[in-house]
Order: sequence, then structure tokens, then C-alpha cells
Amino acid sequence: MIYDDRPWLKLYDPGINAEIEVPDAALIDQFDRIAAQYPDRPAYHFHGLTATYRQLMGQANRFANALIELGCARGDVVGVNLPNIPQYLVAQIGILKAGCASSGLSPLLTPRELAYQLADCRAKAVVTVDAILQHRLAGVADQLPDLKIIVGTGIVDFLPWIKRFLARLLKKVPHGQLVPVAGKRVLDFMKLLSASPDREPGVAVSPEEHCLIQYTGGTTGLPKGTILTHRNMSANLEQIKVWIAPEYGKEVLLSGFPMFHLAGLALSLAAVLMGSAQILIPNPRDTKHIVQEMAKYRPTMLVNVPSLYMMLLETPDFRELDFSRLSFCLSGASPFPAESIKELESVVGQGKVLEVYGMTETSPIITMNPRRGKKKIGTVGVPISNTRVRLVDIETGTRQVPIGEEGELIVSGPQVMKEYLNKPEETALAIRNHDGEAWLHTGDVARMDEDGFFTIVDRTKDMLNVGGFKVFSREVEEKLHEHPAIEFCAIVGVPNPKRPGTDLVKLVFQPSLSHKDRNREELKAEVLAFARENFSPYKVPRIIEVVDELPLTVVGKVDKKALR
Repeated sequence: MIYDDRPWLKLYDPGINAEIEVPDAALIDQFDRIAAQYPDRPAYHFHGLTATYRQLMGQANRFANALIELGCARGDVVGVNLPNIPQYLVAQIGILKAGCASSGLSPLLTPRELAYQLADCRAKAVVTVDAILQHRLAGVADQLPDLKIIVGTGIVDFLPWIKRFLARLLKKVPHGQLVPVAGKRVLDFMKLLSASPDREPGVAVSPEEHCLIQYTGGTTGLPKGTILTHRNMSANLEQIKVWIAPEYGKEVLLSGFPMFHLAGLALSLAAVLMGSAQILIPNPRDTKHIVQEMAKYRPTMLVNVPSLYMMLLETPDFRELDFSRLSFCLSGASPFPAESIKELESVVGQGKVLEVYGMTETSPIITMNPRRGKKKIGTVGVPISNTRVRLVDIETGTRQVPIGEEGELIVSGPQVMKEYLNKPEETALAIRNHDGEAWLHTGDVARMDEDGFFTIVDRTKDMLNVGGFKVFSREVEEKLHEHPAIEFCAIVGVPNPKRPGTDLVKLVFQPSLSHKDRNREELKAEVLAFARENFSPYKVPRIIEVVDELPLTVVGKVDKKALR
């Protein structure tokens, strides 16, 4: 019962307790309290536009009342298919105020993928970009009998007309038309807001009602809709706020996470519930724009995937910014090489990088490094308040493994999802009973040290079987990142034709800037020699590929599914 003793509690920052009181309330009950406390505080910044909390909540009320007028009732699902623009915040809060549940959809989804997700959650309405409507959604709308309403908007519609004109003239943003779609009501977002009253919708929502249906990308098969209740989200947002101990009404958040991904949405909503200003970043790969926004608004909190931090380090002027106001850099979703963390902290300040771990099914945060106390680079920290974690054997999922050994991470807490939408067998596989309690099996392999810090070593589906030996891809990748020729890399398994059921270790890497013009066969030979010096023979890559650019998911993680 090592894990139930919670050795990590001694590492908590002063004032943070093992158990905290989480709100027994829907999220919408907290929005107006924030608006009343900080009515004139900036809620968001977007390309020079600033809106206050009074303005944001007024706009959200207008959207909520519009949805109700259009026939959206409590429990209906509304899809949000937008980048990080003001319309996403307005729509998201408005959807919840109308008593509906939201489902985020990536703007990069193909027509087939759009249709699948909207059909699976039986969305009654969707908010989308005009170009996506014209070129992708319109062609599959006839496959969506439940979809009645399409609300279209342009990326720069919230900006003053001269900025809209210049953005479209210079073709800086995609631009489409609100084309008619047979059998659907197609409406303009801005016109809908202007025609709707800003009074409170007055819809009562219980904590047990559905708040979000967020789809997990998954490594195999079709995405699954994760049902998160208002209670789930309220609990995790409270856990996050208590852990980072913000100055309410004073923080400035910049996040490169897209809001259609739960990490981005949860942190955006956390910013709202802290009365913070947030800098909306529609294109996280435009690092020049991010640096300009940082120079202008001087964020106190940065939240990004490791690959974006590494891109920022290569962006002119990033290293010249004033980071004196910056409290921390939150990093999650994928491993952050230790050498890169050290390089980032040499720029932003020592001890400012906080690695976290979470997943869609846990609303999303499970563990985090302490903000002020002891941190361990390369670990994802310790379980946050109200959260119990165990490591169990990978084969059966029932036996707890000793300290220092790898096992599947399972978690119990108020942030654990209700279920997968319409997938009872998948739900039963993920949420299992241990000692009379429900525990979520994450599918992630981790180990815990004596202090209670957890290190994620792999996904169970990414773990390789090489001649009967387990190879954890993250362990190999972490060491390979130390080689100066490697910018990004990934380890995947390739079926061994000579030994069915086992893998060959394959390395795919993107050369660093200083090595990208070198002969690729020479690079492969150097990296292979490095691997042979540092790994047991069964961990050494048998196949090595050098690519100009590794495929990334929409969040910025290496896309191992594509590599396979």
C-alpha cells in the first residue's frame, strides 16, 4: 500500500492541503461572480483588441440567449470548431450558460473527421469558421441529421474594420463565405450577437449535468467522446487554482494550447475563474507574433507544449524579453527534454518550468511539480490535492508495483470523467473497481521515486517488445535528445519479420539547425554510435531515418500514429 500512504504530501507547498473543498456547483454559477468582482479588468487581448469581463460576459449572455431562441435546450450539444479567437471564449461560456454541453473540434479536421465527431455526439449546432463551412462542412452536412444550426464567423470578425480589411487584403487569414446548406439554418455569429439581448439567460444547471464532450485523439481506432460533468470541471479548475496560488484579478496568461484541446480550454476557463487576462494566440506556430504579444502584455504565466518552448528559444528577440513578471512556464502533453528545460530556465529564470501531467479523461490535470517548492526536472511532479494515484503491473492491472519500478498509472479523484459517450465496453475497460472504489486506468506507464515524484516513461501502446525485453520509448528519446545533431526525435516499433509479436526499434529524427545541411548518412552513423555507447543492445535503433520535419499533432506533440 505504498501509494496510499501518499509520500508526496510532504512536498506540497505551504498552505496546500491533501484535501481541499471543491465547488459543488456548475461552472456557470462562477462566471458571473468573477464578472461582478472584476468588471473592468481585461478578460482577453487579441491582436490589439482588449475586452473587459463586463464585455465578455455580456457577449456570452447574448450568445446563450440566441441559442435558446434557436431551440437549443438543456443537454443539447454544441460543437465549437474554431482557433483561439474571441468567438471561442464567447461561444464556450455562452453554450454553458444556455445549459448545453460543448464539444471542441479542431479546425484541421478533414470533412470525414468533422462529420464523424458531430454525428457521434449528435450535435444540434456548431460554430465554425466561414472558410471551413464553405470548403469542408457544407459537403458533409447532409450526413448529419441531428445538426440543425450552423453559426459561421471569420477569424478577424471581432477586430475593427480596418484591421479586418488589411488582414483579408494581405491574405493573412483564411476567408470564406457563409454558404447556404440544405436543411440547416446558417447564421452569422456577429449578427446573431447584435440581435440578441445581453440579459442573464437564467438557466439553472446542476453539477451532474454534462459540461463537455471532448474527443481523445487516441493512438488507434476512432476518437472517443469523453463526458465531463460540471462537477468534474469545477473540481479540477479549483485544484489547479489552489495549486498555482494566483493573484486573483492580476495575472496575465499566454497559452499556445488550442482551446479545442482540453488542456487549452481548461486553462482558459481557469484564467476566467481567476479574473485573469488571457492573450489569445490563434496560430501557435507564429512564434514571432507570440514574442510581440509577450513584449506588449508581459504575461505572468506561460502554458505551452515543449516543442513550442523549443521553437521560441530559436525565435529572434525571445531571449531579450523581460521575464521579471513571469511566475512560471507550465509544460505538458509530451516529454520535455531535460537539456531543453535547462536552456529555457537559463532565459526565463531558474525553477520557473513546471511540468504537469494529465489527460482528457481527468479534466485534465493529475500531477504537477510544486510551484514554489522542490521540483525535479524530467518528472511530472506529484499528485495534486484530492487525487490518489497508484502504479500497477502492466500485465494484469491489479498488483501494485514497488517504488522505482514501472507500472501503469491509475488515478482516483473528483476530476475523473463520467464515461465515454455511447461506449460502455471502453468505459468498463478504462474505469475499474479496486478495493470498492472506481479507478481510471490511464494507459500511461510511469515510475515513482521515494519522494513521490512521478516520471512518465511511455504509453502502454508505445512500449516496445524487443525479444522479450520492454523498451520505453521516452527513456530512449530523452537520452538521444542530448546529441547535438538532434532537434526532435521519436522512437517507434516496427514489426520484426523474423520474430512475430516482437518489434524492431526505429528512430526518426529531425536535425538541429547546426547540423541540418550535413550528409545524412554521416549523421545516422554518429547517432548510431552514440546510441551504442549509451544503451543496452536491445534498445539500440535498428532503423534510423532523418527527416526535414517530424509530423506533429494539432497540439504540438510528435504524431507517432503517423510515423507508424
